[in-house]
Amino acid sequence: MKRSNAQRLRDALEDDIINGRRAPGERLDPEALCQDFEVSRTPVREAIQQLVASGLVTVTPKKGTFVARVGLDQLIEMFEVMAELEGMCGRLAARRINEEELVTLREALARCESAEAAGDTNEYYYENEGFHNAIYAASHNGFLAEEARQLKQRLKPYRRLQLQVRKRMGRSLAEHRDILAAIERGDANEAEHLLREHVLIQGERFSDFVSSVRRFGARLDAV
Repeated sequence: MKRSNAQRLRDALEDDIINGRRAPGERLDPEALCQDFEVSRTPVREAIQQLVASGLVTVTPKKGTFVARVGLDQLIEMFEVMAELEGMCGRLAARRINEEELVTLREALARCESAEAAGDTNEYYYENEGFHNAIYAASHNGFLAEEARQLKQRLKPYRRLQLQVRKRMGRSLAEHRDILAAIERGDANEAEHLLREHVLIQGERFSDFVSSVRRFGARLDAV
């Protein structure tokens, strides 16, 4: 999948922030970013806007752009809401999906399988987006789909981070297969349950997530 300069810059900055190479409170200099990544001002501006939307950076008038401090409690709450939205989309999709949308969903799963086979977590993330977007569309509820997309974008850095946990990509793909099977059967309750569990952070995944977030300087009482 070909990504724009803005997307590549955003992903690189996300990785730097998530992995502690850019600390909370650090100022991001747009001119320096242009030089470091050999891009014009436009992709830098677009990347920063996307990072602001995800809550990873903040912009202070007359002072500049800074790496944000993110509260772990708030992140967990957002994932809880995301799980409910995803579950609802799955339930409706199992009831309302048409044959054309089912083909689109199967093709999205096939692309996820190719990315997983290549061991490419970044490519898998983007193909994973396509899989979930296909379910949103199949819910035939525009308002619900838009709410899910907005929150998913806000959580993007942390969802990408989870895929870096050993064997998570393979488990995610197995969950995708089960979700598709439930939707194909028209089993609304099972599709809802599987999608909710797919997104919800709990058990070992919770411990891995907390460990990863703390690595880049987040604290339980951060604002």
